[in-house]
Amino acid sequence: MSAIIGTEQYKWYFNNPSGVLQGAIGSALAAGSVLGSLAAGPLSDKIGRRDSIFVACIFWLIGTAVQVSVQNVGQLIAGRIINGITVGITSSQVPVYLAEIARKEKRGSLIIIQQLAIEWGILFMFFIGYGASFIGGPRTTTSFRFAWGTQFIPCVLLMVGIPFLPRSPRWLAKVGRKEEAIHNLAKIQANGNLNDPLVIAEWDEITTVLEAERSAGPGWQKFIKRGMWKRTLAGMSVQAWQQMSGANAMVYYVVYIFSMAGLSGNINLISSGVQYALFIIFTTVMFFFIDRTGRRGLLIWGAIAMGICHFIVAGLLSAGEYNPNGWYDNPNVVIRVTGPRANAVIFFCYLLIVVYALTLAPVAWIYAAEVWSLETRATGMALAATANWIFNFALGLFVPPAFKNITWKTFIVFGVLCMGAAVQAFFTYPETAGKTLEEIEHLFSHDGPLPWKTKKGESTLDAKVKEIADQSEEKRAMAMREEIEGGKTEQVENITQ
Repeated sequence: MSAIIGTEQYKWYFNNPSGVLQGAIGSALAAGSVLGSLAAGPLSDKIGRRDSIFVACIFWLIGTAVQVSVQNVGQLIAGRIINGITVGITSSQVPVYLAEIARKEKRGSLIIIQQLAIEWGILFMFFIGYGASFIGGPRTTTSFRFAWGTQFIPCVLLMVGIPFLPRSPRWLAKVGRKEEAIHNLAKIQANGNLNDPLVIAEWDEITTVLEAERSAGPGWQKFIKRGMWKRTLAGMSVQAWQQMSGANAMVYYVVYIFSMAGLSGNINLISSGVQYALFIIFTTVMFFFIDRTGRRGLLIWGAIAMGICHFIVAGLLSAGEYNPNGWYDNPNVVIRVTGPRANAVIFFCYLLIVVYALTLAPVAWIYAAEVWSLETRATGMALAATANWIFNFALGLFVPPAFKNITWKTFIVFGVLCMGAAVQAFFTYPETAGKTLEEIEHLFSHDGPLPWKTKKGESTLDAKVKEIADQSEEKRAMAMREEIEGGKTEQVENITQ
């Protein structure tokens, strides 16, 4: 969308929307995402993580069809809201699914794949929108209809591939499908070997923690009682801070920001596209390092660095030339800098995106997926994603009129918010890297360690696996056979004692 809003065809057909109207168009996707996130938890708990993603694809097909056939701004907003329902479901449940099937030492990098897929999609759509702008003349609609129509392709491919993916063994255990859960866990962790020590140890953890969690309070009480309020705070706030850091607003409205730096036309669009390429490159870097570096430090120092970038951009733009009617026929861009100041604005915008790609962009989704208990994970992650999309929606409405009314001070606001994110991360976010989802339970318990004293790793699962590995193959096989056939969980526990 960010490439399309700068094209002549879009401005002509939709009468060059600005201020609140453009904010409404931009934030419509986020509004739908809030609806999708709210529905995602109950849907995922009912039909499973995998199948909820398939349902989300159906909404995407409908929303895309509405956009391709658009006749007015109202229909465009409606199509983006419907697409947003898909985004709300997938953004909350894909991290849950990946977290529940991943090994503890690979969980972060696996969830980053989702972030990378999103970024590649953004990059492709940006340049598809840019390339499509050359289709027809400035008074045709073929360009943006074609660009939006290409969104059918990845959706259909995903729908074809979903049935071949395994269901989450943790969800299967949660709904009482024990035999299928054990077999899926064995396929994921040990190529189908039911007697593998890792499978036995992890199944023991899953069932033990699940039984304890089922004694939690009913309904929404489970999100605030017995230390759960700490997880609810962490999961929802890390998602809110990801949006309030201002990076996503900058990504969406980068064409406007680079217009403030004196760029226009195709040069502006191409320079904006470079930002998406940087996003992908540096998120890819984190794919290889995220499980070595941990989560806490990246959230704290990333927020601080982003805040500094915002303050510098604000200082540079504060000396800009003001035009109340807007520069480059864009009423949202009322200040402009040129020369070295303009180059510095572009540089620090790029630097902010680099820092974001290395820190908050991937880590916020990883952390939010890790902090919940099995009993609350689907709905908890849905709550976290809802917080993300509520602030995304608010910022989508806020940014265009903010650029018009408070101009460079918009970046001061984002800078202050980034510093607030760093402070909260230091005091309330324990380190989760290298621990199993079940071990993370202890970090948020009443007798858990202080967040700033937690460290990466220190998992007890490895010792349990080694202990089970010392048992005979026959004893392990007997224990798992009895478990599958309906024997008590104590049979598995006995071999770990």
